[in-house]
Amino acid sequence: MPRMSSLWESVSRSGESAAGIFHGRAGSVAVAALAEGSILSGRLESLRGLNVVLAMREQLASAVALVELDGVARRLVLCTPDLTPEQLAGVAAAAEADVVLDQVAAHLTREDLQRRRTVDTEWILLTSGTTGLPKLVVHSFDSLAGALPRHPSSVRPMVWSTFYDIRRYGGLQIYLRAVLSGSPLVLSSAGEPTREFLARAAAAGVTHISGTPSHWRRALMSGDTALIAPEYVRLSGEVADQTVLDSLRSAYPNARIAHAFASTEAGVAFDVNDGLAGFPAGLVGSAGNAIELKVQDGTLWIRSGRTATRYLGGAPSPLAAGDGYVDTGDLVELTDGRYYFRGRKGGIINVGGLKVYPEEVESVLNADPRVRMSLVKARRNPLTGSLVVAEVVLSDSEKSIDAETAEQVKNDLLNACRLTLAAHKVPALLRFVPALELSAAGKLVRPSA
Repeated sequence: MPRMSSLWESVSRSGESAAGIFHGRAGSVAVAALAEGSILSGRLESLRGLNVVLAMREQLASAVALVELDGVARRLVLCTPDLTPEQLAGVAAAAEADVVLDQVAAHLTREDLQRRRTVDTEWILLTSGTTGLPKLVVHSFDSLAGALPRHPSSVRPMVWSTFYDIRRYGGLQIYLRAVLSGSPLVLSSAGEPTREFLARAAAAGVTHISGTPSHWRRALMSGDTALIAPEYVRLSGEVADQTVLDSLRSAYPNARIAHAFASTEAGVAFDVNDGLAGFPAGLVGSAGNAIELKVQDGTLWIRSGRTATRYLGGAPSPLAAGDGYVDTGDLVELTDGRYYFRGRKGGIINVGGLKVYPEEVESVLNADPRVRMSLVKARRNPLTGSLVVAEVVLSDSEKSIDAETAEQVKNDLLNACRLTLAAHKVPALLRFVPALELSAAGKLVRPSA
C-alpha cells in the first residue's frame, strides 16, 4: 500500500489558502508560510530518520513542529506539559528517543523541506489518566487523518477552536481537521482562564469548537459561553449526559450540538448529532462498514482503519484482539433501542459485591438545574468494602445559599437518587465543593475505586 502524503505535503498543496493560521496565546503563525520555510531550530537534515520527542510547553510550537517533522522524523512523540520530569524521561526511554525538542526558532528553506519528505513517520500519542508511565500508542498519519474531510475552497470558511491540548487524541483530531481544510485554528493554553480563551476565540471568529463535557460544564459555570456564537459544538472524551447537551442547546440555540466517541487506541468510532445522550443501537453489529462496533460482556469494542497499530515499549497487553477489535474499556447498556455509556470498566465502585457506575449517579445529580457538575467516587468501608460519596458544584445562582437552603438542596438531590437508583447506588455522603479538578486532558480527575 503506498504511503499517504505527509502532513506537510497536505499543507503545501493547500498553501494558497490565506485562511489557515494557528492562533496561540502569545502569537500566530500562518499555516501557508510553513510551506515556504521552517521555524524549527537547527537543520531538518539533522533530524531526518530520528525519534523525536516534542516537549514544548506551548501548543503553538507543537502545532508548527508537527507540520515540519511529519515525513522527516522516524517517530514523533507528542508530550503534554503536565508530564513530570520522571515521566518525560520514561517516555523518552520507551520511545528510544534521539532528540527531545523543547523550543523552536527560524532557519530552513523550502528546498530543504522538499528534499526530506521520505520517511513513514510514526505518531506516538500518550494515554491519559495514570500517575505512572503512560502507554505509548503508535499511530500513522493515515490512521489519524485518513477519514477526515478535505473541504474545497468553495465551502464557507470555518474557524476551529478546541479546549483540548492538540497533543491529546481529541485535540489532535481538531488540529488535523483545521489543517487539512485550510481553516484557522485557535489554540488554548495551559492554565489560561476560560474567559480569556473564549475571548480570543471570539476575536478570531470561531465557528466550530470542541471540548470534553467537563470543559463545557466549566465554561457554562463561568458564564462566559455568551462570548462566542459557534455554528457547531462538539463534545468527546467523557460521557455526554442529557443535561450538558440540553445546557449547550440552550446556550447556543442556533448551533449544531454533537458528541463523538473516540479513544487513543481505537480512534474515532462515531458522531451523534440528534441531541440525545447515548447512541442508536443500529450502529452496533453492522458488518462490512468502515467502522465496526460490537458489545461484548457489556463493553464497547471497535474495529476500523482508524485504530492504532500497537503499543510501544513493551506494554503489558496487545492493543487489539486476534480479530482486530479493540476493547475500549467503556461499559454500555441497551435501553429502548439506544446504548448508554455507564462508565469505565476500571472505574466501577464495589458496594458489598454490588456494582455502581459513578457516571450513572452523576447524571442524576447533574440533572438538577441547581447543579453545574458532580463527581462520584468510592470511600473505603470495613463492612461493605466501599461507600458511594459525591462532590457537587452548584451553579453560580446557588453558590451563596445559606446553610438551611443548602441542606434542603442536599436532601432534594439525595431524594432524586433514591427515586431513580437502586439503594446501593445512592450516595452515603454528599458535600458541596467550589470546584472539581480536571486533568490535563480536560476530564474529571477520578481516584481509583
